[in-house]
Parts: sequence; structure tokens; C-alpha cells
Amino acid sequence: MIGIVIVSHSAKLVEGVIELSSEMGGEDLQLYGAGGLNTATHSLGTDPAMIREAIEQAYSPEGVLVLMDLGSALLSAETAIDMLPPDKAEAVVLCHAPLVEGTVAAAVQARLGAPIEQVAAEAEGALAAKIAHLASATDDIPSPHPPAETPPDDQPYTLQLTIKNPLGLHARPAARFVKTAGDFPQATVYVSNETTGQGPVNAKSINGMALLGVQQGHEILIAASGPQAQAALEALQMLANDNFGDKPDIQPS
Repeated sequence: MIGIVIVSHSAKLVEGVIELSSEMGGEDLQLYGAGGLNTATHSLGTDPAMIREAIEQAYSPEGVLVLMDLGSALLSAETAIDMLPPDKAEAVVLCHAPLVEGTVAAAVQARLGAPIEQVAAEAEGALAAKIAHLASATDDIPSPHPPAETPPDDQPYTLQLTIKNPLGLHARPAARFVKTAGDFPQATVYVSNETTGQGPVNAKSINGMALLGVQQGHEILIAASGPQAQAALEALQMLANDNFGDKPDIQPS
């Protein structure tokens, strides 16, 4: 699994991003932060030495993805990479994704064991769902559509579900959906929103799931192929039976 490093001028912001991303991706992530300056009060700023230390903690031969907030965070991250041994420096990828949304998307994808290129791409596409949602309220913002997907011609196993969650498949249940689908690497799984006509999208992509805009009462169609297809659909059915992990008093996320 790749490592992920969050760089911010604020130590408190780093703590919050790690908390949120761990909730979505899981506790076993290699997720580290470098926030604020190395002072008693952790005053605002970025410190290349702290970033280098975080990268070394997160280091994996599979790579380390670094997400930054603004301004000097990028310069400090570049300096930190220059301070690393060449073999470790080559494994580090600086990502231009938005800090919060990008880290959450990266965390979910990293949890599936995806290569760093795929994790970075997922992080960089993390704003699409927010843009799509806001575009529904104004004509001034172009509305993106779910990324074009080409499912295999032969997908013999399908599952149709009616979503009962009061808030639909918001962030937490969508992340659980993606992680459950990702538990079956030998299954190719796609999902469509039959109510709105959106999709199909890769069920192992949190961004794709978010772009479907699944709300309460919507019907979704899950199609799977591969040696683990039937097992994947059975697991997703069990997840749906458990209301995707939502509790009756769940709050929006």
C-alpha cells in the first residue's frame, strides 16, 4: 500500500484531514501529516524537515503521495524531496489535488491497494462531484458527467437495489460501497443510477460513486464479471441489508 502525506500551514488542519480520511479509508492507512512550524505552539507555516520526516514515516516502495494546501507548502515539499536519499525521492509524487477532498479520495483508493498513479488520478478528480452538485443550482457552472466507462461486454451477474438511506449514498456509505467492491480484486464491478440514467461508473472509485448522485428512493444497478463477481454482489447485498452501515440518527457527510 502506498503512503500518503498531508502538508499544511496549520497543524490543526492536518489533524482534521487525517481524522476524516481515516474514517473513510480505514485505520490501516499509511497516513502522515506535516502541519505548521516545528515550534512549541506549532505556529502557522511549513517546515521542509518536518515534511521529510513525514515522507520517511509514510515511505513505501510502492510510492508516497504528497498533498499540499497553498503557497509555500509546495516549495517546502519540493525542498523536502531534495533532502531525501535518491531512491526514496524517486518514489514521491506531489499531487495538485484539493487538500481535503483529494486526501479522502486518495485514502479510499489507497486502501484498495491501487498503484500510486491511480491513487493520484482519483485524488485529482475529487472536486468533480462538488461541481456537479452545485451546477444543479445554477447555469453558470458547467456540469460534469460521470467519467466515460466501458464495462466488459460479458457481465453475467447483476444486482438491483433501491436505496433506503434518508441521505442516499453520501460520503460514508459510498466509501463503504467502494471498499466492499474493492475487496474482490478478481471482480470487475460497475454501477449505474437507473433513476437518473447516470453511469455506469467503476464501483471501486469513490469519485465515480459520488458523481452518480444516488439519493433516497433511487434504484441502482450493479453489474459484475470475473471469478469473484457473484461473491462481490453477495457482499454488496449484505452491505445494503445493513443500510450501508448508516445508523438511524446518521448525520450528513
